[in-house]
Amino acid sequence: MELCTILQPECTTCATPGSKKKVLELISDIAAVQYPTLSSQEIFESLLAREKMGSTGIGNGIAIPHGRLTNIDHPLGILIKCETPISFDSIDKQPVDILFALLVPAEQCEQHLATLSSMAEKLNDKAIVKQLRKSTSESELYDLITQ
Repeated sequence: MELCTILQPECTTCATPGSKKKVLELISDIAAVQYPTLSSQEIFESLLAREKMGSTGIGNGIAIPHGRLTNIDHPLGILIKCETPISFDSIDKQPVDILFALLVPAEQCEQHLATLSSMAEKLNDKAIVKQLRKSTSESELYDLITQ
């Protein structure tokens, strides 16, 4: 699946959320605009449930929070660059400054895993991550990740 089909420019932001809880709330608020039938609280609870199984902080300042939701018919990506890195209980114990959140319909498990794998691979590219960290606007961030 092409990344630009699940990540829209309005779901890409530079922010200073301050904590893991606040960034998950920010992701939920952004997603709730895209999924009007869901509340940001429902989305937050889905993300939090996944985090309770183990942190989605994959190391090197990157996290890929994700959740499965009923009552949605299409996946949604959200990209956030934190102006100030936040503690995220990452596997390498380092703070996180780049997050790619993925929300998918509950019945699309295989597609979910393939998209997560693809994003993890992209964020494993040191050159891409360096450019993302240097970006100064949401549009630049979006263009870098979708190219």
